[in-house]
Amino acid sequence: MRGIGQAFLAASLALLSSVAVADSPASWTTPTEPFHIAGPIYYVGTEGIGVYLLRTTAGLIVIDSGPKEAAPIVERNIAKLGLNVSDVKLLLETHAHWDHVAGMARLKRDTGARFLASAADRKALESGSPTSDTDYGVVRFDPVKVDGLVTDGAPVRLGDVTLIPLLTPGHTPGCTSWLTTVQDQGRNVTAFFPCSFSVAGNKLFGNKGFPQIVSSYRSTFAKVSRVKADIVLPGHPELADVLPRGKRQREGKPNAFVDPGLLRRFVAEFQADFDDELAKQRRQSTKAH
Repeated sequence: MRGIGQAFLAASLALLSSVAVADSPASWTTPTEPFHIAGPIYYVGTEGIGVYLLRTTAGLIVIDSGPKEAAPIVERNIAKLGLNVSDVKLLLETHAHWDHVAGMARLKRDTGARFLASAADRKALESGSPTSDTDYGVVRFDPVKVDGLVTDGAPVRLGDVTLIPLLTPGHTPGCTSWLTTVQDQGRNVTAFFPCSFSVAGNKLFGNKGFPQIVSSYRSTFAKVSRVKADIVLPGHPELADVLPRGKRQREGKPNAFVDPGLLRRFVAEFQADFDDELAKQRRQSTKAH
């Protein structure tokens, strides 16, 4: 198994083989202190699930919520930054899986913010039930009403911050990555919030809930391989050493998050893992017939 996703994939497979939410990694609901990343971007998630906050001149933006148990942790972390939860005006998501959006209903209720998502994930979000067929069944979450839809490449703005949604389907039908350029230490830096690119139990053959899943993954890998980013901030922070980078930055290394080659390595390794899983499932499908 390749380096960049090893810890995440191992944890995911352990979870998915058992289905039970209670068996998920403890780090996903373990509190950690919030910290600054770059420009208006802050980390407000848990030890094992990334939730990101952006400060704007018109209020706060939060990307993802983490699992249900993480929502109060996120709210406390916002307060620890000296900010008010009521100042959150916009909630965004990367994809409709419980470990990233099960707390969104609470955040929406407590903040009164508008929640934007992709059309292809809307049904899953509003029903609390992912649509893709998996080898572990369905892990439900609290449904959350979508207030508006995002479209590929159409800017989402709040105050002085602009985020570009990039539809990157595969992991879910409406998987959405986010791109923004911000001012940090007197220069422009581009930050990329990738949706997950792992297979993680998705059925690649005979997937009635997501029949175009293979072509979606392939188009996503091609699309993201063309994206250039200085900073990569995934929903599973260990994939980009987000917490260790934060520690190094606090210890006096101001460019700890800047790694222009990371996204290319990130995509290449997940694409290789996808190709391996596709070949494996193809063999199993052929054998079954």
